[in-house]
Amino acid sequence: MPAARNIAFMASDTPLAQEAKARLDARYGTHRPEDADVIVALGGDGFMLATLHGTQDLPAPVYGMNRGTVGFLMNTYGEDGLIDRLEAAEEAVINPLHMKATGVDGKVTEALAINEVSLLRAGPQAAKLRIHVDGKQRLDELVCDGALVSTPAGSTAYNYSAHGPILPIGADVLAVTAVAAFRPRRWRGALLPKGAIVRFEVVEPEKRPVMADADSRSVKAVADVVIRSEPSVEHRILFDPGHGLEERLLREQFQ
Repeated sequence: MPAARNIAFMASDTPLAQEAKARLDARYGTHRPEDADVIVALGGDGFMLATLHGTQDLPAPVYGMNRGTVGFLMNTYGEDGLIDRLEAAEEAVINPLHMKATGVDGKVTEALAINEVSLLRAGPQAAKLRIHVDGKQRLDELVCDGALVSTPAGSTAYNYSAHGPILPIGADVLAVTAVAAFRPRRWRGALLPKGAIVRFEVVEPEKRPVMADADSRSVKAVADVVIRSEPSVEHRILFDPGHGLEERLLREQFQ
């Protein structure tokens, strides 16, 4: 990336992240995200996602340093030579998903998700979902604990835990994955073109309540959820050379 003259440090609320921010501010200066050449996020993956959402309208890319737990989207923490690291960093550009969730009360909620949009049962009974792709019904009834649509960047998160596939970062596909599917028992999900529009119709929403979640923004009691890629929004993420998203996704598959 170009010269990182102005760095804005943003940190999660944890003492470890706040202490790191104080030291880095003192060493490299304090700048507002609006005035920065690059934004450095200090925390874990959850804070990285929050930072990307919160700064998506700003031109500066985001470089994460791990002061949290998992840190799949984060670089190794280090205070020395930070400007050199930023200027040598590799950039990945990802598009989020757009969720349009309609509640049983008719209220419509829209949100963006960098990792995945998930539907989860919100009561004691399994959810029943119908799946439509580009306006055509593809699965009449999925009885499950839930289902999700994942981006390549999010494919190693909840999607992978639900036994979904890991997607190459440059793949123009989305993964549709069931969570604890009961019927059809052998349904293993689907890979769809990135431009596909996926619609989940909740069957018996009053009896079998379902919630929807887009990167931790939750909507209770949904009746219908439409998910698509949002190409108009681009998130620019920086990684140390040789440790970019493509390498991380490959490494996850051979551990």
